[in-house]
Amino acid sequence: MIDIKLLREDPDTVRASQRARGEDAGIVDQILAAEEQRRSSLTAYEQLRAEQKSIGKDVARAQGEEKQALLARTKDLSARVKELDASATAAQQEFDTLLKRVGNIIEPGVPSGGEDDYAVREIIGTPRDFAAEGFEPKDHLDLAEGLDALDMARGAKVAGSRFYFLKGVGARLEMALFNVAMQQAVAAGFVPMITPTLVTPQVMAGAGFLDAHADEVYRLEADDLYLTGTSEVALAGYHAEEIIDLSNGPIRYAGSSTCYRREAGSYGKDTRGIIRVHQFNKIEMFVYCDPADAAAEHERLLGWEQQMLANIEVPYRIIDTAAGDLGGPAARKYDCEAWVPTQGRYRELTSTSNCTTFQARRLGTRFRDADGRTQVAATLNGTLATTRWLVAILENHQQPDGSVVVPEALRPFLGLDVLTPTR
Repeated sequence: MIDIKLLREDPDTVRASQRARGEDAGIVDQILAAEEQRRSSLTAYEQLRAEQKSIGKDVARAQGEEKQALLARTKDLSARVKELDASATAAQQEFDTLLKRVGNIIEPGVPSGGEDDYAVREIIGTPRDFAAEGFEPKDHLDLAEGLDALDMARGAKVAGSRFYFLKGVGARLEMALFNVAMQQAVAAGFVPMITPTLVTPQVMAGAGFLDAHADEVYRLEADDLYLTGTSEVALAGYHAEEIIDLSNGPIRYAGSSTCYRREAGSYGKDTRGIIRVHQFNKIEMFVYCDPADAAAEHERLLGWEQQMLANIEVPYRIIDTAAGDLGGPAARKYDCEAWVPTQGRYRELTSTSNCTTFQARRLGTRFRDADGRTQVAATLNGTLATTRWLVAILENHQQPDGSVVVPEALRPFLGLDVLTPTR
């Protein structure tokens, strides 16, 4: 959640952030009103409680009519104290609920608007001219099926739509990709982590995934647990309610996990192949750092993503995501989108978000600054590889006969230079 001190001292900044996100700026005044109600109720409650205690001592000493009058006053005070306590509790609940509805304060320069209002930061590489090469490119599903690398039909038979089996060279290609990603992460100082894919409601909410997008999350009602859509969630909860040591710089984790997303609201979108599925694998970078270092760390995460994209040798662009398309925890997000030849457009492969202190404040993750004072940490995340990357690899490296040239960085882990069709 955002810092209530900022909202009190600079409500216009919060209002501007809300407007840029396309959200209700009036919630700022509702929060301030709820806080005022909470404070006034608490003040009145504490005053009457003090009077109640004082009268309690007088009752013990009083006699006759005086005692009866004091007892009557005590009864009235007791009823009023209960009312004020209930009022303060209700105001606190309203305050907490409203505050959690406010997204992170966007960074200066983030484009305003919605999904289509991003700013292109950079374009890297040039798409192949398949027409000049004399053949029509196949999409990733046709290629994968020709390689016997993917089975969508049996995935649907076993688990329903948007599930699949990666098999043979398809499974090996993903494992090679993930090995390259984890090797790179370790070389950059990340600690490898294989994370839980089930988390408590407290961790899921603390990471900011039960706010506007709760309908996209799988829940196990019998156990009151949630399936995570990214290892970011588990890693955000890893240091919950702890004071971490940042004296040697950022703490960096590389989480490997299977991810689950309901894809609510995506009916009819990307139904072919593995671009939008309910289950996939991912390696996610996650960082804890001093908030003063967060912007620089965000650039480093983007650089590591670009290093991985260079490893798979595909054209891509970097976009600065518009405020209305940011998740609640993100103050800024950069997406790397690879060119998909058969769609004639760029599709997201990575995203990296600076969540500043939003998640850590909810989860109680702090550190001690140079003066020994306890401060809220910043958190950041970034994609290093996912199953979706296979789409870009297959389509961009295909040959006229349906074979696929393996990017050089993946060959030592895959043991093949070319994937050859089986039919």
